[in-house]
Amino acid sequence: MSDWNPTSNILTLKIVYYGPALSGKTTNLIALHDLLQPSFKGDMQILETKDDRTLFFDLFPLGLRTSDNTLIKLKIYTVPGQVVHNSTRKAVLSRCDGIVFVADSQLNQSENNAESFNNLAQNIRLLGLNLKTLPLFVQFNKRDLPAIESIENIEKRWSETPWQVQYASALNKDGVYETFIKLLELVYRSVDKDYHLMDNYKLTESSFIQQLTKGDQD
Repeated sequence: MSDWNPTSNILTLKIVYYGPALSGKTTNLIALHDLLQPSFKGDMQILETKDDRTLFFDLFPLGLRTSDNTLIKLKIYTVPGQVVHNSTRKAVLSRCDGIVFVADSQLNQSENNAESFNNLAQNIRLLGLNLKTLPLFVQFNKRDLPAIESIENIEKRWSETPWQVQYASALNKDGVYETFIKLLELVYRSVDKDYHLMDNYKLTESSFIQQLTKGDQD
């Protein structure tokens, strides 16, 4: 649910990286921050507990200016994976415009992935959002590790769902950019229904993605 401020002429969109503890959500954001080069890229902010796990959220703002000088801001967050922090996860998830679910590819993490996705679905319902219409993209991270689930098994399971899957090694920055681009495509189409980005701002999907990832190339 995007946030429009007509006084300041700012449209703020919110992306959340969700998933089980230690699946690589923060690593995704760190890699993404290094890979992206937009004109309005902000600094990473990381809040950690004493055991180095993310307690609240990480975020960094991206932004672009439209033809009528409207600023479209994109804020990207992660949530803590630990079960005890569910209230924080739900608070960060509130009013989001898109979600990347970061699953752990290791064979011994299948149950944690399922529990975390079920928790995501439950929190979405509690927040009054719709899992069927909310832009959501699934990333299976840690493909560089041994003893991981096969692509064949993953695709067999997820082919019956409406969500696309990307394979990644966030530590090596593989698949991170691709995941983000795929989600931005979904977010643009969703937001365009409410704000008519092309009609009102002359903002095409390709321009939206380019400016948020590479900056103004003109």
